[in-house]
Amino acid sequence: MTSNLAAVSYGVNLSPASLENVLNVLAGAGASVSSESHGGNERFCVHTAGFSVSGDADLVTMRRLMAEAAEEGVDTAVVPVALREASRKLLIMDVDSTLIQQEVIELLAAYAGKRDEVAAVTEAAMRGELDFAQSLHARVAVLAGLPAAVVDSVRQEVRLSPGAAELVAAFKKAGHVVAVVSGGFNQILGPIADELGLDYWIANELEIVDGALTGKVLGAVIDRAAKEKYLRQWAAAEGIDLEHTIAVGDGANDLDMLSAAGIGVAFNAKPAVRAVADAVITMPYLDAVRHIANV
Repeated sequence: MTSNLAAVSYGVNLSPASLENVLNVLAGAGASVSSESHGGNERFCVHTAGFSVSGDADLVTMRRLMAEAAEEGVDTAVVPVALREASRKLLIMDVDSTLIQQEVIELLAAYAGKRDEVAAVTEAAMRGELDFAQSLHARVAVLAGLPAAVVDSVRQEVRLSPGAAELVAAFKKAGHVVAVVSGGFNQILGPIADELGLDYWIANELEIVDGALTGKVLGAVIDRAAKEKYLRQWAAAEGIDLEHTIAVGDGANDLDMLSAAGIGVAFNAKPAVRAVADAVITMPYLDAVRHIANV
């Protein structure tokens, strides 16, 4: 059986030696390289090698070989050509520390004088050491009594990750579907979703009563299982095969979503996520996903 794949390498500095290393890995696996191209922008460089392999050198094997041979500062995603050439794709992303640079719960907790305390719980939850829903309820509880106006203040502090707007715009222009699913909060995500023109989005809802936060969230928590559920639901609604979906996230609550997607990308992620993701991005530029997906 022959697999048609692409090795997409990206980094702030892609040296000839780095590219030679990638090509040597392909040659060592018996791959037949059919095409090479260069791309990127003023922030990072991209090299794509189209290749085919047969026998035991399947997709999983090629990803393992590339990971084992990886050089610092250079990441290589091995992607099925079928995904890269799909006419319609679904991109689904986490929000905090992925689509945006910050963790919103920590920004809110700062107004309660609890930022460090909440940040420690967030880190443990993202490493997979705590149940996400339980940790969210505990973190939101410290916000009780804060005036609802702090939500507006935090919204002004939020910054998109570098390349995020460009990534979404490129997918939308090409006719693809863009969604985000967040363990954060609708009150923050809504305006961002409108600004970016997202097709689907969902997050948790902070309860506000008499102009103040109650320290509770309304309804079911958007957790690890919910993220995978919405990936499948939205892909089905759009008639897009799961094999043609790209999921991007950074924490343990993204693992099910990353696993279910056609390719799961760990963006500046926790070690537990990097270890099992199909591809990793270790530079701060989210639009590297464009090149992985060939958009």
